[in-house]
Amino acid sequence: MSKTERTLTPKLIKKLWLAFILTILIMAVSYIFITGYFANKYNQATTQKLNADVANHLIEEKFQNASPFLEDGSINKPLFGDLMHDMMAVNRSIEVYLLGNDGTVQYSVVLSPSEHEAAKKVSLAPITSFIADKGENYVLGDDPRNPGEQKIFSAAPFKVGDREGYIYVILAGEEFQLISDTMLAQYFTKLGIGATLLTMFFAALVGVLSIWFLTKNLRLMTRTVRKFQEGDLSARIINPEKSDIEVFARSFNEMADTITGNIDKMQSVDTLRRELIANVSHDLRTPLAVLKGYIETLQIKKDSLTEEEKQEYLQITHSNIDKLSAQINQLFEYSKLEAEQITPVKEPFSITELSHDLIAKFKMIAENKKIELVLENPETNCMVFADVSLVERALQNLIENALKYTEPKGKVTLSITKKEKNVEICIADTGAGIPIKEQPFIFDRYKQVNKNSKKQGYGLGLAIVKKIMDLHETTITVLSRPKEGSSFIFNLPAY
Repeated sequence: MSKTERTLTPKLIKKLWLAFILTILIMAVSYIFITGYFANKYNQATTQKLNADVANHLIEEKFQNASPFLEDGSINKPLFGDLMHDMMAVNRSIEVYLLGNDGTVQYSVVLSPSEHEAAKKVSLAPITSFIADKGENYVLGDDPRNPGEQKIFSAAPFKVGDREGYIYVILAGEEFQLISDTMLAQYFTKLGIGATLLTMFFAALVGVLSIWFLTKNLRLMTRTVRKFQEGDLSARIINPEKSDIEVFARSFNEMADTITGNIDKMQSVDTLRRELIANVSHDLRTPLAVLKGYIETLQIKKDSLTEEEKQEYLQITHSNIDKLSAQINQLFEYSKLEAEQITPVKEPFSITELSHDLIAKFKMIAENKKIELVLENPETNCMVFADVSLVERALQNLIENALKYTEPKGKVTLSITKKEKNVEICIADTGAGIPIKEQPFIFDRYKQVNKNSKKQGYGLGLAIVKKIMDLHETTITVLSRPKEGSSFIFNLPAY
């Protein structure tokens, strides 16, 4: 693995390795202790079952020919001495106890003294359970030499005259326990070393395979993210639905699409911004140049100009100031619409009354240009639900545009028609019309047609209309043929 690859190794893989190794080690240690525990229990259960009849054999062999009690009621110690001799020949770990009917220890036969004070009584519950099951089940009983501990045992009841009790045989005495503990410690040491080495080997093998498999999709996703980071904006995770981390794969693809779309949008906005600056600079230059020319003329020839000429120059100056002001207002208005700083305040209003007001407003301009301006269907009062000021602005731009491109003796018509749930508004003129190939672009800002014509506009009027329609979630359609006029149609929701 190269240095670069090492630096690219995700922290997640390191954490997975650490968690995996710790889990395997914990499992190994748990396995060792559990195995040792049950192995010890299995050994004890086997020993107990094999020696379950030891107590019965002692009673049958020793108590048939001699009583464990002397005539004076004391313990027959010689009998138990012979029993110890036999025990040493057979099993040095056995400890024999003579118990009373209540579990009291009356006598014991052990090979070595105890370091602890022996208990004087043992619990009879395990003994009665052992006798009832005939030694078939694994049972632990009290160890008199080690109070509080329990060991495997064999037990059998006896009755001599009027005396009853139990022969209680501990099958794993102190000597056996000492040897067993030593051997068990050695066994655990060997088992621990072997199991640890074996566990580490298999942990490494299984860990490499598992982590490689589990992180395969993560590595693929990391490489794809790095490609995207390095500038490959087309980098995507292939078939995200087949990935083990489908949610993250889909999220990355969607995020990448969003980022790419935003970058494209920003580039488009930047291009349009440059075009806007260029167009605004060009359009502002014309009226400013006219203003400058006439003002300089007035300054230079103020004494030689007649009063009529001065008034004419001032009127031209005033007219260009109006044009410049209108252009700046349109630019400001369009900028706010494009930046989505305007939120429509929709309310019910009469589109018929608004149309009457606009017709009256532009009546004088139309008459001066000898254009007939009419309102169709003025009798029916149509109510719509929209922003009245924005709709007024859109209609005003459309009427101004129609009057501008209509020749004298022409006609501009504003018609209102109720259509089911909508009201259709149409502004038609008998002007020169729009070339078919130019019609898809007329709502783009600063997209001007008939560039050789003297009647060029500022290029923002129709763009503002389009933005207003977008805010009202409706569309505007243009129908036009060269030399046959144009019609602009849009719908508003009826109220």
